[in-house]
Amino acid sequence: IHTDFEKKYIRAQVITFADLVKAGSKVIAKEQGKMKTEGKEYIVKDGDVIEFMI
Repeated sequence: IHTDFEKKYIRAQVITFADLVKAGSKVIAKEQGKMKTEGKEYIVKDGDVIEFMI
C-alpha cells in the first residue's frame, strides 16, 4: 500500500473534523468552501479528515 501511495498519489481533499461536523456533509462543506485541495507537501494536522486521490 505505501509504495502505491508513493507512486500514484496526486492530491488530497482536506477538511477539519469540526468544519465537517458543522457542515453536516462533505457536499455542503465543499459548497461552503471548507474543503481544500492539498498536494504531496501538505503536513497533516490533528483533526484533519482526508480523502486521498490516486
